[in-house]
Amino acid sequence: MNVIGYARVSKREQNPAAQEAELRAAGAGKVFVDRGESSRIADRPQWLACLDFLREGDTLLVRRLDRLGGSERIIIETLNDLERRGVNIKSLTEPMIDTTSPMGRALYGIVAVFAQLRVDTIRENTRRGLAYAREQGRVGGRPSVMSPERVEAAVRMRAGGDSIAQIARTFGVGASSVSRALAKHDEQAQELAS
Repeated sequence: MNVIGYARVSKREQNPAAQEAELRAAGAGKVFVDRGESSRIADRPQWLACLDFLREGDTLLVRRLDRLGGSERIIIETLNDLERRGVNIKSLTEPMIDTTSPMGRALYGIVAVFAQLRVDTIRENTRRGLAYAREQGRVGGRPSVMSPERVEAAVRMRAGGDSIAQIARTFGVGASSVSRALAKHDEQAQELAS
């Protein structure tokens, strides 16, 4: 049963030496260190190496849980994955996160449940807000590059035999924008006809 440390600094110019020293002083025999802002796992090679190195019964030691990822969702998924693999988790600055003891496991379970509840609540509120906005006739996202005038012109051009690619070149937009606009126009025309 090894104690393995993981440290991450957000900016390349930051020095991870303090984190690494704290982890070693707390008993980490090996410390993996990543540098960079990205929370994407693919951009964190030392995290991947750490995951590969960890074995069931080992303890992952971090200074703070936010070192595991850039968002609550990523952190929760990571903690759940480690728990499934039988890896203990211990945070130096969050003493309630220590799954090496029965009390720590119980507190971790409570914290994890509330963190997941918060993520689920945010997700549900977002879905509800989007549904309400749609009911009010509002849609999110960027406005289409195909204005109503352009759509009418594209309809005429298509009727004249121009291809989607030719129409897109004429307006200086992507072919997919023209296709979507024409499909939406055709759908609306069918609804009016029926």
